Amino acid sequence: MDLRVVGCFGGETPHHRTTAFVLDGRLAIDAGSLTRGLSLEDQMRLEGCIVSHAHLDHVRDLATIADNRCQQGCAPLVVGATKGTLEILRRHFFNGLLWPDFSEIPSRDEPTIRFVELAYEERAVIAGYEVQPIAVSHTIESSGFLIRTEGEQALAYSGDTGPTTRFWELLNQEPNLRALLMEVSFPNREQRLATLSGHHTPQTLSAELRKYRAPDELPTLLYHVKPSFQDEVERECRELAGLDLRVLRDDDRFAF
Repeated sequence: MDLRVVGCFGGETPHHRTTAFVLDGRLAIDAGSLTRGLSLEDQMRLEGCIVSHAHLDHVRDLATIADNRCQQGCAPLVVGATKGTLEILRRHFFNGLLWPDFSEIPSRDEPTIRFVELAYEERAVIAGYEVQPIAVSHTIESSGFLIRTEGEQALAYSGDTGPTTRFWELLNQEPNLRALLMEVSFPNREQRLATLSGHHTPQTLSAELRKYRAPDELPTLLYHVKPSFQDEVERECRELAGLDLRVLRDDDRFAF
């Protein structure tokens, strides 16, 4: 697996892109910065995008990538998400008002995007990957994902979440987990805000990661840091012992 970090922050500035990752040039994980961070050629190569939840910093560039791909006559981009997330995208985003409904453009039979409903904990194939959504704890319906290759290697993605349980139960059952993309957003002194908004601080992150059977052996790639608190969050994460942590930067690349 080749993982490209298109955007990895919980906010946007000229130097920070919102959340979007790409596996092997084919599968996007969230869409906060797909058009801001990818060339037109790379946008056209995508086959699918799985969406953790409907907050704007995770879905915004579905709008612009649909527009770009429609102009190029690409095959439909498969957009996979759970029922509640798809309902929000249809009703409040691709609704013909805020943005054209590219699930029916240029035609219903040959759309630019094709929505695929994912059921919690059931496995589905998108862009050649086996995708399994897992409910996590956020302010709206939100899911993490286990993503597996044909060779049964797995990558886990937390989605936006605070403390949760089922996610770790399933990760502990996964025999070939290669890495975890894990959110952390606020510094410890902003714990109240983190709790209200369904996010982690370094102290709650530490407690969560220790729910995994061998946290020191799991490469954990941290994303969703708020730009306003970047230095503080990174310093507090460096102080966490017994964990294999790396704070991501936009345009990082990893091979698993």
